Amino acid sequence: MKSPHVFLCLLTLLTLPIATAQESVELPPAVSVDASKFDSLQAAIDALPASGGIVTLPPGTFEISKPLVISTPETRIEGAGASTHIKNLNDSGEPALILSPSNRAKDPKARLWRIQLGNFRISGNEKSGDGVHAEGINEIFIHGLSVDHHGGNGIALIDCYEDPRIADSIITYNKDAGVLIQAGHDIVVNGNHFEENQDALRCLDSFNLCMNGNNIDDHLGNGVVIENTYGSVLSGNMIEECNGTAIILDRDCYGITLSANVIAHDMEGGVDLRDAHGCAVSANTFTLVHQFSVRVGPNSGRITVTGNSFSNSHIGDGKEKRLLEHENPLQIDMGTGVRIEGGSHVNVSGNTFTGITGSAIFADGKASKNLIRGNLITDWGRNTAGDVPAIAVPTENGNIIDGNLID
Repeated sequence: MKSPHVFLCLLTLLTLPIATAQESVELPPAVSVDASKFDSLQAAIDALPASGGIVTLPPGTFEISKPLVISTPETRIEGAGASTHIKNLNDSGEPALILSPSNRAKDPKARLWRIQLGNFRISGNEKSGDGVHAEGINEIFIHGLSVDHHGGNGIALIDCYEDPRIADSIITYNKDAGVLIQAGHDIVVNGNHFEENQDALRCLDSFNLCMNGNNIDDHLGNGVVIENTYGSVLSGNMIEECNGTAIILDRDCYGITLSANVIAHDMEGGVDLRDAHGCAVSANTFTLVHQFSVRVGPNSGRITVTGNSFSNSHIGDGKEKRLLEHENPLQIDMGTGVRIEGGSHVNVSGNTFTGITGSAIFADGKASKNLIRGNLITDWGRNTAGDVPAIAVPTENGNIIDGNLID
């Protein structure tokens, strides 16, 4: 027999009000600001309450001489595409946009959450500062921006620790880095165009950079510089015609994968592992790279270099697409391989080296305990005086060389 308490509980439940799908929950009113109704862009931004909202920017060129400051969370600044043009005329090194908590100067730990910028152009001049300068913004999202011709960085994210994202933007002709990230975590930089900045991207003192599907071209310095960062991946990027090096890992980098990138026409080198450990360089294509395609420096070790293609401009039938001599050094036919300069515990296996100037794999007398196995090497020693070995690695110091196909 059921207890009377059970029936009492059932009766209580049946008498409770039941929420229906038609009932609405009262939410704070959305705040939408039309910047065309204000005397200035800053006035429109200042019209947002402390809770944030959206500011819609109309088409037109808006000349500014001091930074636009955004200091509310949960805020989106939305333009009308490239026809919305913020032009920074400042000539004293100030940014075009500053995103920062209002009390940041007094409290370096102050944070704002979820500021978004989308679909407009920001340009500067040689004497202006950064295009976008953000400090202490968590979950910042930059999408569809054109950022060009600034005297500083195109986009600088400083201590934007939680989940910064830059996607589908074009970042060009900035005198410093296209993107500077310092002290970030779980970073996404995807599907952007970088052209003719000093360096394309610098990622410093950070964690978990995910950089995929970007096109990086014609840089005055280097392509991607990563320092004091771990647990990151660069994949599917096109890195072409850097006057410096395509990818640099330095200052205690570890646990980073560089995979499925095309690295071409870079003047100094392809991948320079200056201070890197436990990293993989795999399935990349290196073509027309000068000086070296992969370099492992004396402060680096425990590196895997596998499944890569190292080549010149050979197109079959004994023909090369590029010339042996050209007034522009980047246009000269060139193929380079792997250099181990003092590095240790490097596994170079399963790679293909073709059309190589000098030796395909080189190690100096300080390189130790490296494994060179299962590589295919043909057409090496091009444009080199005298005979050079395909693999110039000393057999002492614990280095092992076997199972390579040398034709």
